[in-house]
Amino acid sequence: MNNETFKHAIALTGGIATGKSTACSLLKLHGFLTIDADKIAHKLLDMHSGEIANMFGSQYVKEGKVIRKELGKIIFANEQEKLKLEAFIHPLIRQEIEKESVIFEEAGKPYFIDIPLFFEKMHYPIDKCLVVYTPRDLQVQRLMNRDAIDEDEAKLKISNQMDIEEKKNRADYLIDNSSNLKSLQKEVERVIKEIL
Repeated sequence: MNNETFKHAIALTGGIATGKSTACSLLKLHGFLTIDADKIAHKLLDMHSGEIANMFGSQYVKEGKVIRKELGKIIFANEQEKLKLEAFIHPLIRQEIEKESVIFEEAGKPYFIDIPLFFEKMHYPIDKCLVVYTPRDLQVQRLMNRDAIDEDEAKLKISNQMDIEEKKNRADYLIDNSSNLKSLQKEVERVIKEIL
């Protein structure tokens, strides 16, 4: 795929529970187009639920839908299973993102692709990256509250990703989401000015 695909794209990433979805919603309110890799992944998992049942067992699929929470438990705890799923699903996600990107490029202006594992998986030739940042202790708290899990499980999930400080250092643009929604809105507005 040529680089024309992602010419105006900006990767949007961060850590689990740092506020990527909220930042994305705010960018949409400002008229930006966004592509959500997670939404695409969920859609593709259900489309390929038969293959998932064959690979991991039928207990992870119910009525043609993948039970993501259950599948997540083995994926987060077992590196081999995680790699098996990624090898299957990532190329499919990439194809979908490229299809949407080609359409968005026609507008000739910046748009965002929300890719949670942008740095970890480096499969995308996207020049610019926006990181939604939250300090790690706050990230742990938010994840515990969001998923109703204990501290150990939250830390395990977070440890599956590159450290948030490292992502912060690699960012072209940074949104600091360590305060409240009002301050996040200000951060988003500031970053939009920087980008445009």
